[in-house]
Amino acid sequence: MSILNIIKPALITGIASLLLASCSDRADTALERVRQDGYLVVVTRQSPTTYYQGPYGEMGLEHELTSRFARSLGVRLKYIIPESHEDIFKLVKDGKAHLAAAGLSVTEAAKRHVRFGPVYQKITQQLIYRLGAKRPRSIKDLYNKKIRIKAGSAHSVRLHQLKKKYPRLAWEESTENETEELMDMVWRKKLDYTIADSNEVATIQRYYPELRVAFDLADKDEQGKPISQKVAWAFRRDNDNSLYDEAVRFFLRLKKTGELEQLRERYYGHIDRFNYYQITTYKKRIKERLPQFRSIFQKEAKRNNLDWRLLAAIGYQESHWNPYAKSPTGVRGLMMLTLSTAKRVRIRDRRNPIQSIIGGARYFRMIKDKIDIQVTDPDRTWFALAAYNVGIGHLQDAQQITRKLGKDPYKWIDVRKALPLLTKAKWHKNTRYGYARGYEPVAYVRNIRRFYDLLVREDDKQYNLFNTLKNTKKDSGKTRSIPPTPIPELPVVKARTTTKAASNRLAARKPRKPKTQTRRNRRKPAPARTPPRTKKPLKKPVNTQAKK
Repeated sequence: MSILNIIKPALITGIASLLLASCSDRADTALERVRQDGYLVVVTRQSPTTYYQGPYGEMGLEHELTSRFARSLGVRLKYIIPESHEDIFKLVKDGKAHLAAAGLSVTEAAKRHVRFGPVYQKITQQLIYRLGAKRPRSIKDLYNKKIRIKAGSAHSVRLHQLKKKYPRLAWEESTENETEELMDMVWRKKLDYTIADSNEVATIQRYYPELRVAFDLADKDEQGKPISQKVAWAFRRDNDNSLYDEAVRFFLRLKKTGELEQLRERYYGHIDRFNYYQITTYKKRIKERLPQFRSIFQKEAKRNNLDWRLLAAIGYQESHWNPYAKSPTGVRGLMMLTLSTAKRVRIRDRRNPIQSIIGGARYFRMIKDKIDIQVTDPDRTWFALAAYNVGIGHLQDAQQITRKLGKDPYKWIDVRKALPLLTKAKWHKNTRYGYARGYEPVAYVRNIRRFYDLLVREDDKQYNLFNTLKNTKKDSGKTRSIPPTPIPELPVVKARTTTKAASNRLAARKPRKPKTQTRRNRRKPAPARTPPRTKKPLKKPVNTQAKK
């Protein structure tokens, strides 16, 4: 046997092992490439319904979903914020991003470029106008009006469909303005109308209470109800289904565990009802009443490891920041404490706003510490607010009912449905603390969440979404600041020139003689100050009868 015959099998085996190793190192599918690279690239946009920087960091429904998806893959998350809405589909189509999560409506036009994943939300396109202007009732009322929408969006597709039926319909499309900016321009009367999705309207209308919905732009079904549009993620159209299939399984898990419904409740559960008078009154009170109590809220919130704006929102819900408020049940003061609660938190005068805020902060901290350890924030805060209103015993009864119903007793979305059952004898007779007006803590928590969001918006300008969208643009992780508007130069005032003849006349003019003091123009010295008169003490009346 020759040496070549011995070496040849060894060489073949070595080469085969090298080829297998190289094949195993190379990622063949999109899902494997994501896991090998270690990060998931997502195209999104900055808006209150998708992604933004909130008081506690990155927030938004799309951010919550994509961050959970990235964790399920075991990779990090990387965002791309495009310059315009039209670039979202292009980045996915060109393979520069793995998916797009930007509150995208599923349309036939978009399906030609991308593939949409599972539907996780439904919205309706709505026409927005400002209160005080004449409300449009039909498309014909939009003729010769200034309308501006976001370019490349589903709103543009819908208007082009309507233009076939209404040729006189005209509008502008902007690549620079987001929906919130356009709604702000309608509020400032720079535009007559704009179009926004129903979830965006519900979110932004709290900050602009004068903005109203004229009508829905969606098609209607046989019963006359508007047909809602579906919202989904967008993926690249190719033969590789690995990442798409993993996203389908991800959303199935979210729906099965109820986590998707919990996320929707977190961002939209407290804004389902709009009260114009309530919001305008609250914004007025922020300017008029809050400044005198602001420093106290901040001091006590810091001492008890709370957010002072949440503490202030509780105070407004309780008394509208009125230190002399009093209810028929005996609670009083700015934080509306009972006499027993005041003794428990060691304060004497409930009508004193400083003591009332100190007591309210201590009491809320005590309640929050008593909530079950399985309850995590933000649900922990909502549980504590409900207990602050109805008592922690009734809250525990509601948790017991939630458990009997087969729901999660540590999630607010489930417990809030069980609280109203405490008014029914069928349920409260088997509880420890009995009957309670369980519908009140549900409304209580919803109102405070709304007041808190508005106060954050009014107070903390660095988290103001409109200013963030207006002054910054992010592209591939880099922030580009838009320079401020240059200040116009002041007009140059030219010195007045005089002619030669005028200068000769000025030179020949005789100087004026200084005025001599006369009796008329002589200044009189200021009169000396006389000491103030002091009242003589009154003599006590003499009782002559007593002397006699």
